[in-house]
Amino acid sequence: MFATVLFPIDRSQEAAESVSKALQLVQEHNSRLVLLSVVDPANPAMATEATVAQLLATVQKGFQQAGVTCDVVERQGNPAFVICDVADELSADVIVVASRDTTVDDRAPTMASQLIRMAPCPVLVVP
Repeated sequence: MFATVLFPIDRSQEAAESVSKALQLVQEHNSRLVLLSVVDPANPAMATEATVAQLLATVQKGFQQAGVTCDVVERQGNPAFVICDVADELSADVIVVASRDTTVDDRAPTMASQLIRMAPCPVLVVP
């Protein structure tokens, strides 16, 4: 059902906590896992390629220890747009994204709410 799972990650606590859900989904469906991290010049915590590369290596190692291989993609730009572009390029079947706030509010859109509106595939929001 989910041949390709796109898992965008950042340095947030929510992203760290959503690893287990992404792992479960990939194992249950024998899916291809693609880790994505976006260098976002507007976010100092994710503004350098070195920071992103270290994060990806750490998360990739955790998945490998659980017996799951994964592809890694690094991009630069606005995270919501980049995630949607990569999902489209990969023909992803689902995007697994962490979110502290699961409301869909146009006045203060969260990453998850932006993805729900724009993504070319279903979005699984892990609270």
